Amino acid sequence: MKILYHHPSPFTVSAGRTIYAGYRNAFIDLGHQFETLTADSNQDKLFNEYCPDIFISSLSDFSLKYLDLPCFNRARKRGMLAFMSTHFWTSPFSFGRINEPNSLKHDKKKVNLIKRDLLGDVFHNPCEQGDLRMAGFEEETGRKLHTIILAADKMTLTGEFADIFKADVSFIGTYLPQKKRFFKEQVFALRETYDLRLYGQDWSFGDRLCGCIQKGGQYFNIPLLRSLRKPALSLKDEAKIYASSLVSINVHEEFQREYGGDCNERTFKIPLCGGFEITDDVACIRKYFKEGEEIVIAKDKKDWFEKIDYYVSNPEKRLLIIEAGRKKVLAEHTYHNRVRQILAVYADIKRNLYV
Repeated sequence: MKILYHHPSPFTVSAGRTIYAGYRNAFIDLGHQFETLTADSNQDKLFNEYCPDIFISSLSDFSLKYLDLPCFNRARKRGMLAFMSTHFWTSPFSFGRINEPNSLKHDKKKVNLIKRDLLGDVFHNPCEQGDLRMAGFEEETGRKLHTIILAADKMTLTGEFADIFKADVSFIGTYLPQKKRFFKEQVFALRETYDLRLYGQDWSFGDRLCGCIQKGGQYFNIPLLRSLRKPALSLKDEAKIYASSLVSINVHEEFQREYGGDCNERTFKIPLCGGFEITDDVACIRKYFKEGEEIVIAKDKKDWFEKIDYYVSNPEKRLLIIEAGRKKVLAEHTYHNRVRQILAVYADIKRNLYV
């Protein structure tokens, strides 16, 4: 099949970079053709000459800014199915999060386009069914909401021990405002006892400022600014860090712990790389892993420090959990699994067209 993936700015250093790579690698490895639609692409040529069977994009303002809707809908009329990642119907984000979309229910233009069948065919979100943040989407739009959770890229994330990344505790990620209190109380405090390594973006004011400028450059597609920052780590180094740390901690945003319906990519990446994961408490993780057997979940602040101390002091106790966690991810939580889910939805829709 022919896949067209909408990735307006290949220069992003956010999670969009690894999600895109995961899907690209999985589709290609499973024998499908794969092309990318960027802000610089000739959309008419890609939609009309490449003739994709599946188009993957999102309802974000950034994605829609670089999507020719008339051309897009002509391709849909010819048989292309559009899978659109859908942001929260009721957003938990404050208006200060300028890089995050507001509640979809307040965007009357998008809602109207969905109702008129002009904005896609399959609408999906990483939230589990019943999550309150998506309550009202199906009733208001008349469209089914699918759950497609994040995953890990088994084609790239092959972890191996590297002495340069050896540490007691490591974290790879972005210093987000919603995580500020958790970092202050439950991450930075680890420095007093352990060899703690922090990797990623926005850990300094200068880097955060540079990131804001880059995001503006990407939104307006300004060549000099859109690639201002490069990824802090290669994906191969990220895998080595997880494999070389006694404990790899996973931290979610406060709203994820509160609602419990979605988790980050890191949840799956750490076990895939042979890392040992201790994560904060997000309810849906228990649906994906057996707690205490395939992953370790810290239920509160006290439990967080106790579990980190126990497994750093008793590294042999990690081994069976590492093995079981990696086995679970390979079986159920790679981007190959998500691609198969997308293809199954595609086949089901096409089959029903001819019933």
